[in-house]
Amino acid sequence: MRLGELDREIIRLALPALGALAVEPLVSMTDTAFVGRLGAEPLAALGITTALLALFFVVFNFLSYATTPRVARSLGAAGREAALEQAGHALWLALLSGIGATVVLELLAPWLVRLMGAEGAVYPLALGYLRLRALAGLAILWLMAAHGVYRGLQDTRTPFRVAFWVNAANVALDYVFIFPLGMGLSGAALASVLSQSAGAVWFYLSLRRLGAVRPWPGLRPLLPFLKVGGELLVRTFSLVGAITLAAAVAARVGTAAVAAHQVAWQVWFFIAMTVDALAIAAQALVARYRGEDPEQARRAADRLLLWGLVAGVLISLALLLGRDLVPRVFTGDPAVLAELAAVWTLIWASQPLNALVFVWDGIFMAAERFRFLAAAMLLAALAGAVEMALVVPLGWGLAGVWWGMVLINLVRALTLGWGYWRARLV
Repeated sequence: MRLGELDREIIRLALPALGALAVEPLVSMTDTAFVGRLGAEPLAALGITTALLALFFVVFNFLSYATTPRVARSLGAAGREAALEQAGHALWLALLSGIGATVVLELLAPWLVRLMGAEGAVYPLALGYLRLRALAGLAILWLMAAHGVYRGLQDTRTPFRVAFWVNAANVALDYVFIFPLGMGLSGAALASVLSQSAGAVWFYLSLRRLGAVRPWPGLRPLLPFLKVGGELLVRTFSLVGAITLAAAVAARVGTAAVAAHQVAWQVWFFIAMTVDALAIAAQALVARYRGEDPEQARRAADRLLLWGLVAGVLISLALLLGRDLVPRVFTGDPAVLAELAAVWTLIWASQPLNALVFVWDGIFMAAERFRFLAAAMLLAALAGAVEMALVVPLGWGLAGVWWGMVLINLVRALTLGWGYWRARLV
């Protein structure tokens, strides 16, 4: 595959995006390792509140996904000033949403922690952690919107730098607050609040210099973002629901099966985050060309799909060659390893298909076809749910669960591929 100017643009956007995507999961693992040294109860409280916060803030992922294509398309069609105007709208929505999210979390914290099953000594730990972490609500949503703005402006290096230093600060403060200062789980929460708030201030100052921080524009310019938010919510909850169902079915298959499923899912998720760098490049690049040069938009999309396919094949080969080594990084239990061996072929063989699906996702986001993405994901999740409902009654085991996961992405590939074949990107 000879590299041309288009390929160099893809690499310029995708590599820093990959770095930004990789940093946060690594820091989350460090967080877990530090808190794990405090004992089972703080670790349980961390697990409960982390899952709760992830589910709560996923509602606002439109601040990133909707912002990138709107800013990029405006940049291509009307220039930087128009792009910065769209950026200003997204930042105002992040500000209002962040204040609202913080208030809701603080008011509902006791009920939410109970809802997640926290009880006994875990309850006050989880409640205290959640109430501290909620103070970063505004910072978290500002970070989401700022990432979307910079990607739309064809700059993925600045988000990477901010993400790297925010997470490096989080690790350093985690250690200092938890151990030398003896603050325990509250120290972990405070470290996150301070580091994320510092990242939000960094972005604010940077965006203000760019001219993206603007006076209140009125409510009307914010409404398109909210419309996209509703459509993305259907897509996101369909995906989260399918993943949750897979874990629940694996738990009913048996202890070794659910342990193997957790390992398989961690591998699957890490790969998805890796290939998502190409999806981010697609959101930024294809959206810009939609406004600037529609014919080039289709060429860029085709080239990104080729990059995705190549990446998927290489990942497949790596997983195939590492079929004995990779599972042993996570576990040495013979029963768990046997369960993993039974599904490993499904995991490595499906990677080219998965990579195409992730890139198509980015392309359709660039085309602002959010309703179509929501419908495609809902259909795929329903197909997977029907298959997974049969796993336990028919005795299909963990392989049945992973056939369901493959089916979800197969249906997504068919619907997205059909939509791409017949779609115009303008």
